[in-house]
Amino acid sequence: MERGTGTAGREEILKLTNEFTYRKYLMNKEQVKDFFKKITVPEYIALHHIASGSEISDIYSGRTYLKELSEKMQISIHQTSKMVGALRDKGLLVWSHDGNGSEGTYVTITENGCKLLGEQEEALKKYYEKVIQRFGKENLIQLLQLMKQLETVMSSEREEWGETDDIHGTDE
Repeated sequence: MERGTGTAGREEILKLTNEFTYRKYLMNKEQVKDFFKKITVPEYIALHHIASGSEISDIYSGRTYLKELSEKMQISIHQTSKMVGALRDKGLLVWSHDGNGSEGTYVTITENGCKLLGEQEEALKKYYEKVIQRFGKENLIQLLQLMKQLETVMSSEREEWGETDDIHGTDE
């Protein structure tokens, strides 16, 4: 019998799954959340992406299109619009559109957005500098590489589920 298909293998998979889910929960809940007082983690990621895009691309004059942001963050356009609206309401972004809007809507980061992003990055840098010192730079790099590989495999599995609609994964 193949490993992972018998009762003992399924129990081991369940234990690993539960441990992974728990560790992911702790990382999301406790480890970083305390550093985000003025914006949420997704808002920070969005601001960082928008600011990074404006620094490296003269083609779009600092513009980041909602479609691009949605794809980068792997969230729906509706969720992206909602988040962008919240950031705009805080004065961190300007939300505009080309022509009549049919050619796409885009955002640009404001001076206040850059300032808040810089403050947030500085707080994270201070914290992670100590974490990396204790955990080890090479360990962190290896962990990030493994996380990217895991995300790729998990994305592939989600795509296969979409094709088969079999979210229960029966082996019989």
